[in-house]
Amino acid sequence: MASEEELIASVDALLEEEPQLPSPAERTRLREAAGVTRARLALALKTSAQMVKAYETGSSEPREPRLTAYQRLLNGWAAKYPADTPPAVRQPEAPEVPETFTGPATTPEVPETFTGPATTPEAPATKTDAPAPAAESAPEPRPARPATSRRPAAKKAAQSPTDSRFPNGPLAVLDGHGSAYGVDDLVMHCPATTIPELVEWTLTESGLGAARLHRNGKDADPLIVLTAEAAVKLGLPEHLEGHEQRRSLRLPEDHPVVQQVTKARWQLTQRGFGPWARVYRKAQGRDRQCVQLAILSWNALDERSWPGVADMDPADIARVLGTYAMRVTTPRGSTAVSGLELMTALRPPTRAVREAATGAWVSGHNAGSLGTEPMDPAPPEATPEHPVVVDSGWTGGFLNEEAYQWARPVDALTGQECTLPFAIGLDLNTAFLAAASRLTVGLSAPDHFHAPAFNPKIPGTWLVDLSHIELDPRLPSPFTPDGARPTGPAWYQTNTVAYAQELGHDVYPVEAYLRRETGAYLDPWHDRLKNAYIDTLADLGVTRDLDDHAFLAAMETYKQNDPAMAAVLSAIKATVKGGIGKLRERPQGRQYKTGQRWPALERPTWRPDIRAAVISKDRTNTHRKVMKTAQLTGLYPIAILADCVVYPAPGESPLSVLPYDEAGKARPGAFRLGLAPGMVKLEGVQTMSWAVDLIEKGLNPARHIKGGDAVLDAGE
Repeated sequence: MASEEELIASVDALLEEEPQLPSPAERTRLREAAGVTRARLALALKTSAQMVKAYETGSSEPREPRLTAYQRLLNGWAAKYPADTPPAVRQPEAPEVPETFTGPATTPEVPETFTGPATTPEAPATKTDAPAPAAESAPEPRPARPATSRRPAAKKAAQSPTDSRFPNGPLAVLDGHGSAYGVDDLVMHCPATTIPELVEWTLTESGLGAARLHRNGKDADPLIVLTAEAAVKLGLPEHLEGHEQRRSLRLPEDHPVVQQVTKARWQLTQRGFGPWARVYRKAQGRDRQCVQLAILSWNALDERSWPGVADMDPADIARVLGTYAMRVTTPRGSTAVSGLELMTALRPPTRAVREAATGAWVSGHNAGSLGTEPMDPAPPEATPEHPVVVDSGWTGGFLNEEAYQWARPVDALTGQECTLPFAIGLDLNTAFLAAASRLTVGLSAPDHFHAPAFNPKIPGTWLVDLSHIELDPRLPSPFTPDGARPTGPAWYQTNTVAYAQELGHDVYPVEAYLRRETGAYLDPWHDRLKNAYIDTLADLGVTRDLDDHAFLAAMETYKQNDPAMAAVLSAIKATVKGGIGKLRERPQGRQYKTGQRWPALERPTWRPDIRAAVISKDRTNTHRKVMKTAQLTGLYPIAILADCVVYPAPGESPLSVLPYDEAGKARPGAFRLGLAPGMVKLEGVQTMSWAVDLIEKGLNPARHIKGGDAVLDAGE
């Protein structure tokens, strides 16, 4: 017979059990009987409509304190609406919109010449296209048990991914209770208690992964995101301490988890076990075995790129990262790393070609890509510490193609401008992305020429004197980042020199480093990110059909409409800037010595000339628009910082600055409101006296007009 203490302990345990909710079907019935939408209920419970749907399908259960609140609500509804109560008349739920993907744009191959850009992106597929070689082809689906779902309805909810090899989407977020949250409200049970067990489960049972973005590319490895609780459960420290830089965070080689991985015959990349760890085995034939891990409590998700995401519930984190993965790419590190990886995924370096001598299929160069080998830049395209510069003793100067950091001197402001009441900042949407569109860049190594005739169709670096060009002093020079007039010969990227020619001036290059093989390498990257950006804005209520007044109103509140989708939008913008910046990644760490090679130089995508081309086009695009706006309105900017342009204004709205015709339509060629890349939105409004005061202090109003310090990210 049980003792009194045992009985009391048993009763106490019963009292401590979580509240019991009605069945999922009954939860749905009660909500519909009350005439409440999922979105309205989500607002009351401080969660997302997707999570409410998960509660009602049984694929997820609320936890405290949300559990008690939800039970209280359901009990109240149950008292009001017995089982025979008909559902109330209400607005229907918003329909779910399937994800779509527009493939990379392709243009036919052009034979190599040097009279213009040989546009060589990969040719369209035909019936005669060769199959991918064994090493590059899609892996055969493994015979695996169905992913164990914690709720019966979860499996059905996860069927939106179109590739049958990856039925459960690209990634999952693992909590400390063995639940792995995926896309479409999927919740799976993960029994792993060690990192090797987690890797095995991911590859054999989870059904996670993503199909290649290009027929010659590789499938994306599955991503498992670990919450702090999951990390501790798997034997990892909750936080990594003792490192000054985030990039140096990693477990020591003698850590038990690292030893577990090694003992199980898995490998880590050279970066070791850090915030973004890759665990893999060398491919056996076509069978690729690799899992990407991201540890949230080790700051895997930078707050600047993923605002608020690390503090979300696992299901919401899965929604954010899953949306990004399906619209952009499965994250593989920082947004900058993902942006660079996306370029390669959309322009794979190799493809299958038939060997003429044997008729066998072998791996060959994929036209339009950057190839598989790193390429040294021309000396003026490099950085001062680059071995090309140090070893050659180069002293001839460098490209200075950077984004604008310009403010008009106070003595160049007119009295009429100073009497206007407001200063308005216009922000260019994803300006670098707009500049990447249809941009011809070099694909081959640079060749050196003396006194070449300038050809605006040939990408390269030109030594030319543009100091004789005199422009309106109320505008910055388009040839320098600080807006100052050039003082003599300097190195410029093709777009900058072409703009001087467009303005009606003759140019006579002294020498140049030019590339014979060219193409619109960034086009598919631009197209995919543009679609992701516009689709995510649409999720936030900012759509193409809004007029200018409605657009401005929508942009004031869009972040509050859905914080999860706002975080996706932030990550997409960071992917653009970070990806361009990675093209010229500088050496890191105190141990680096000038003249040494650093790891980034071993990538085919270390291409400072392509970064310079994007920024050059962005800066000249901005100058072209400020000139046109001045012609149409008589207004001139007082400051520019990268993608923010500040104007003196008679009113508090951008509508008081931008040019419109008699019918109220935006004038072409000038700045115009809109959500597409290159169009503008409101950055901030201050008084004109505030802006003048900052300029007098040597500060740039564009940096502060939003109400705080704007982060300058010129693609570095």
